Amino acid sequence: MKDQYDVIVAGAGLAGSLAAAIAAKGGASVALLDRNKEHEVGKKTNWGWVCGDAVAASHLDFVTSRLGIKFSTPELDHRVDGVVAISPDLQSRFLFDGEGYILDRPLFGQKLLKFALSHGAEYHPEFEVEGPVMDNGTMVGIFGKDRNKAHKELKAKVVIDALGVATSLRRKLPENPYVDREVDIADVESTGRFIYEFDVDHEDPNYYDPKNALIHLNQGIAPGGYGWVFPKSGNRVNIGIGVQKASLDLHNQKLGRKDTLHTLMNDYIKANPVIKNLRLYNANNNGKGYWSVAVRRQMDSLVFNGYMGAGDSMAMPNPISAGGIGPALVAGILSGENAVRAVHEGDTSINGLWGYNLDFNNLYGKKTAGLEVFRVYLQSLNNDLINYGMKNFLTTGEAVKLGYGLAPESLSLATKFKMVLKGTQNIKAFTNLLYVVKKIKELNSVYERYPKSTEGFAEWRALAKSHMDEAKARFRPSPI
Repeated sequence: MKDQYDVIVAGAGLAGSLAAAIAAKGGASVALLDRNKEHEVGKKTNWGWVCGDAVAASHLDFVTSRLGIKFSTPELDHRVDGVVAISPDLQSRFLFDGEGYILDRPLFGQKLLKFALSHGAEYHPEFEVEGPVMDNGTMVGIFGKDRNKAHKELKAKVVIDALGVATSLRRKLPENPYVDREVDIADVESTGRFIYEFDVDHEDPNYYDPKNALIHLNQGIAPGGYGWVFPKSGNRVNIGIGVQKASLDLHNQKLGRKDTLHTLMNDYIKANPVIKNLRLYNANNNGKGYWSVAVRRQMDSLVFNGYMGAGDSMAMPNPISAGGIGPALVAGILSGENAVRAVHEGDTSINGLWGYNLDFNNLYGKKTAGLEVFRVYLQSLNNDLINYGMKNFLTTGEAVKLGYGLAPESLSLATKFKMVLKGTQNIKAFTNLLYVVKKIKELNSVYERYPKSTEGFAEWRALAKSHMDEAKARFRPSPI
């Protein structure tokens, strides 16, 4: 291990491995640091690679188009036609996203690591990154402990933070007007999942569908979140739930219960009538686990002086689905491209790295603020309102648009007022949906005008925050 590199990538998950591959391929000297052993690269915790493992085919195609790397079995474990959102009463179904795959997450990570190594990145496993090295307001390296628990300090022109949601780098940045150091607990979901082998009791695509990834929108099952049943190959399934703390607290308070993420997970699995005789599939010690996921728009800026963030460290998972694989792949590539360009041009200040903000916003980030508004709206609905809304408020096409962070035509939605909307609460929920569509349009317009440089960023950030604060003040969690 050297003491000085062009680029240090902290964390060898999906975003980190791709960033290291791109930067090394571009001629930079790159150190890729990971706290795990090499055969467990990118593992999130002692529980394993806790994730739903789903990714859209379009995101894999993006990686292939940029790097030439192609994916197939076994890292692509199972193909699905899309993601199906199902109402609490099981009467309404909306298909989202289109073709995708359920990954063998450990094998997928191994493939990306090998690609990074083949292009010259230095991989240093069992290295615990503890914090940034700062010099006059610029990140100039990291410090931590190597595999022998010896203190190490490594310097670099650029540090790419891919340490995940609990990152020790972003959280230890100096106070600054660009990158938030913390994520509000209201914007975090606690998730848990099992991977099981099972026998099929009978066919019912509302509970298990080998062709589609299922999402159950049900405030009783998963307050403030959802349950999922994602098919894997060989009669295996990735099944779990995500919950929001505020919604779970209200659920327990109003129902006089003491439910936890763990008890709700067990109830959800036991209530599934299709998957029977469950056997934990614990390959790579990855059969069960728990994790936290940020479900907000990405950080307003992804860069600071000498610093870039990618993946969960920048709160990039989709605010509706909590899916983080796709944006991590996109961000890994874009951060690597911009890091090596800034190194070659000799400007790794926030201004020299700003192009990464523009690239990510253009390819993915500009839709996430609208998705965050839609998320807080959904968390304000109880099951009766979700059932009624999925049946009466939206066509499949309109629902798909909202799921992509796009606004359906307000005029088309407004004509539904001509229908007989029964009940004061249903009318209020529909009125709020019209507000959400309006707010998505406004936020999409704001993000289309993302500042081209640091000049004007303060005003832009204040405007984006004012829109989001208004929406969050209007919608409060209401699971019951």
